[in-house]
Amino acid sequence: MKSVRDILYGSSIKEVVGTTATEIEQIVFDSREVNDNDLFVAIKGAAVDGHKFIDKAIEKGATTIICEDKPSDLKAGINYVVVDDAHKTLSVLANNFYDQPSKKIKLIGITGTNGKTTTTTLLYNLFMKMGIPVGLISTVVNKINDISIPTERTTPDAVSLNKLLDEMVNAGCEYCFMEVSSHAIHQHRTSNLQFAGGAFTNITHEHLDYHNTFKEYINVKKKFFDELPSSAFAITNADDKNGDVMLQNTKAHKVTYGLKGVAEYKAKVLENNFSGLVLSINGTELYTQLIGDFNAYNLLLVYAIADQLVENPLEVMRVMSELKSVEGRFEYFKSETGVIGIVDYAHTPDALENVLKTIKNIRTGNETVFSLIGCGGDRDRTKRPTMAAIGCELSDKLILTSDNPRTEDPEAIIEEMMTGVGGEHFKKTISITNRKEAIKTACSMAESGDIILIAGKGHETYQEINGVKHDFDDLEILKELLIKFEK
Repeated sequence: MKSVRDILYGSSIKEVVGTTATEIEQIVFDSREVNDNDLFVAIKGAAVDGHKFIDKAIEKGATTIICEDKPSDLKAGINYVVVDDAHKTLSVLANNFYDQPSKKIKLIGITGTNGKTTTTTLLYNLFMKMGIPVGLISTVVNKINDISIPTERTTPDAVSLNKLLDEMVNAGCEYCFMEVSSHAIHQHRTSNLQFAGGAFTNITHEHLDYHNTFKEYINVKKKFFDELPSSAFAITNADDKNGDVMLQNTKAHKVTYGLKGVAEYKAKVLENNFSGLVLSINGTELYTQLIGDFNAYNLLLVYAIADQLVENPLEVMRVMSELKSVEGRFEYFKSETGVIGIVDYAHTPDALENVLKTIKNIRTGNETVFSLIGCGGDRDRTKRPTMAAIGCELSDKLILTSDNPRTEDPEAIIEEMMTGVGGEHFKKTISITNRKEAIKTACSMAESGDIILIAGKGHETYQEINGVKHDFDDLEILKELLIKFEK
């Protein structure tokens, strides 16, 4: 148990009703998870206001309430702490409750629109192969050395995050590589953590359903670098026009990487085909099984971060040559009849364009490229026509289909995507709402040498429809259907 007084250290308190001398078992912000002697934080979320559940939390055993608005009906024997910002306070509480675990491990945060999962996962795999105890916090899975822990969001909430870091420290992890989403920065989930380094991949129009403007989205990302300490390093993509913006006010040591302009870490693509990439990184050649220019950026960032952390660059390069593609990121296979299948998480215009341009650069020109594209429901609607337009421009056949429609009508989503299809592309574009039928159609049309890209869901093994997650694995379904049409 921990004293409320101790874990409030560093927070901004407006009023206390009762005492902070009491001890609590755990910190909870979901009233359904409250048990005896817990502290409940009432968070004002985008959809739900936790203040409405204060009484329920007390009924379930909470003894201390953290809130922004003091309830009119104060319960006897319950302690109330009124604060300016419950999100910020939750971060302080969690950090103190777990004894500031980020100070006991070298925590590296990677932010940007695309490439976060690939880069963090490759770093985790690299350090594991080098025999260094390491943790991973990513969209796909969290890891403590070789133990996998399921994840529900890119960056966990402040309590789960600090608990996870504490477990990594106890397991002897020296490093943790962590995806840092814009939502997490904005909601102060990563506040009060001490980062040993931060990296920026790129930024494109995304999450405008959450951030009001693109400028706000950029500023939220920048905030992560503004808060890095002078003891940390800050690595940015010199080829992204907003890369310099990230470093404008940081106190951290500034480092750049890139394929085009001047940078401390420089790479050149020597070969790029379905067998992999051959890169020259700062003059040293690297063969890797990963494919595409976008992966050249990811690999260069992996090398730059590893070089900042360890003292054997040649060993880093040697082990990097053994790295394989990350789950759901340009996962590639060839059927017995020679049809090439690619599954990728590309769900932003920039990511989709990168994947299709990679295919364009590798293809011979004699094959047909089939692209299956969808857009998620209850998310940024402005990208829907753009996604379809990119698919038209860089594919021979385009199938618009359902992604995770969530609470939206999937056919209405496809109709919005269709507004991006120019008249000259109507003949090569079809819409099939049922995702499995869409994959089946592509498989039935494909011939030897043709390429089928299924974009949008990548590693996900479900399709979310009206709040229900149905089993759905793009890669498994694609393989199953290609085998069926081979018979």
